[in-house]
Amino acid sequence: MHSLFYVLFHPLNTLNLWLEDDPNASIVDVLYLFTTFSAFGIWLVFDRYQKAVNSAVPFRHPAPEAADPNWHSRVIPNANLRSHLHMPDLLPLQFGGGGRDYITCFDPANNLHLTSVLADDARSIEAKIKRAKNAQIKWCETSFSERRRVMRSLLKWLVENQELCARVACRDSGKTMVDAALGEILTTCSKLEWLINHGERVLRTETRYSNLTMSYKKSQVIYEPKGVVSAIVSWNYALHNAWSPIIASIFAGNAIVLKASEHVIWSTEWFVGAIHKCLEVLGYDADIVQTVCCWPDQAEALTKSPLIKHITFIGSEEVGRKVAMAATEHLTPVTLELGGKDPAIILPDTDLQKWSSIWMRGIFLNSGQNCIGIERLIVHSEQYDELYNILTDRVAKLRFGSVLAPTREGYINTVDCGCMISNDRFGVLEELIFQAQEDGATVDVGGKELLHTSCEGRSYFQATVVGDAKPNSRIAQVELFAPIALLIRYDDIDEAITIANGTRYGLGASVFGPHQDLCIEVAKELHCGMVSVNDFGVYYLNQDLPFGGTKASGYGRFGGPEGLRSLTNPKAIVSDRWPSFVQTNIPKVLDYPIRSLVRSWDFVHGLTVLLYADGYRARFNGLLQLTKACR
Repeated sequence: MHSLFYVLFHPLNTLNLWLEDDPNASIVDVLYLFTTFSAFGIWLVFDRYQKAVNSAVPFRHPAPEAADPNWHSRVIPNANLRSHLHMPDLLPLQFGGGGRDYITCFDPANNLHLTSVLADDARSIEAKIKRAKNAQIKWCETSFSERRRVMRSLLKWLVENQELCARVACRDSGKTMVDAALGEILTTCSKLEWLINHGERVLRTETRYSNLTMSYKKSQVIYEPKGVVSAIVSWNYALHNAWSPIIASIFAGNAIVLKASEHVIWSTEWFVGAIHKCLEVLGYDADIVQTVCCWPDQAEALTKSPLIKHITFIGSEEVGRKVAMAATEHLTPVTLELGGKDPAIILPDTDLQKWSSIWMRGIFLNSGQNCIGIERLIVHSEQYDELYNILTDRVAKLRFGSVLAPTREGYINTVDCGCMISNDRFGVLEELIFQAQEDGATVDVGGKELLHTSCEGRSYFQATVVGDAKPNSRIAQVELFAPIALLIRYDDIDEAITIANGTRYGLGASVFGPHQDLCIEVAKELHCGMVSVNDFGVYYLNQDLPFGGTKASGYGRFGGPEGLRSLTNPKAIVSDRWPSFVQTNIPKVLDYPIRSLVRSWDFVHGLTVLLYADGYRARFNGLLQLTKACR
């Protein structure tokens, strides 16, 4: 024992083992050195192999010229998606769409022309679906380690090119760099990291529990790829809304056809192009990811296709209902995320100054164009005036503009909020605000379109605070999706919960208060899919959580294990646990043709009592009945 401890705690003394006069030299010392260095060598080889096979592979994806803040292009007066109809020179020089329409892409913050894209028709959509189907046959045979390497490579590229990606998103949607970093980059990195660390665990074959009846069987669930799936996504986060369904789908072994919004097809094609480049560099067929850009009247070629095995839809309730109805033609499963009217309940005695910055971010992130943005601040009557003053003071100081519009001096002014995607809804927003004022609401800040003095775009809406809104007023019932803070009073907590649950929507919510236990109790009473306590929207940064809503906010989940597994076909497989010893054998009393109805019934009845009766005495009687019936 003494020699063992000596070898363990004094390994360096073995350097003297070749000295003939060293009394401590022994064969144990030689074995120690040999084992140590052999183990280290094996580990080193294994580590290098793992890095060579699993490490991220760098790749290049050329940056678009329009991502440069100093880039200039033609300014389109009153720009819209169909500007090419009255300005034919916006079309490509090689115009010849064969009767197909185009989509005008432009920077909504500055009305700069980006490109004009040929819109897909039913025929081209069908061809893309078939290409995806053919490519998926080989892709589904890849291992999880191979798919993880794709995810690692994409994550490495995204982190190294985050500023470029943010500028591309800003150019196509008019958002700010900070909004792009929070809503596009950070969330997508979180999704990639979760797939790398936990995707295989979620999709690997599971062994399920069994009961006494089936104790000799092994019950397993395997998660098979569905084949070709589809995602129809909104424009508010072009990078994340494209990458999120793509990376989840291909990690599950599927191919995917992404239908991008017409508003951000320029940036979406570039973002998806990065995934194509990654797949090509790693030696895979990039056809497993297809991008469709079409007008709404052509979308049924996708939603009614018999080759599409699942549809994820992110958008408005009106369009979501049409997608769900079209999918019934082939009973295609659908996940719907339809937005909401998310409340933030502020419990009595809450420190308003402490949380005001979170409320500002929750309301005005991405200029309010956020499906889980705070649409209603429900505050106790005793703290209403203080909160109203805090918000009006801070909102009045918000600066709007474009982060990609340098001044003549070459610098960019500090911008808090960008523009909205278009001005199509400005008339509706102004009418809602006017009606709220007619019903007694207070509007001291904002309330109408913002005519920007230095940006050519006409898609800016003033940051607005609407106070004393009635819980049942129209402005408190419909999704605004705009930079508008809405304040509603309450007198007791039960009333606050009733107000929060008093809309058709049920996506997300927040609860703020000095006592976390009470906040959690209130959170449990809310009719929604997700709740943050003393925070806003953080449930989406934890990609191990399901994301989705209830009521008119949709159904299904596209986050967490629930979302990833929804892109697969769960198949139950039951096999013999010990096939050489125990297998199912039909007792003679039950074998066809049945010899005696009485004895066969007594057998089944006794078996049921033996297995499920309440109490050991009853079960023993069942065993006696079972034995008697077998005679």
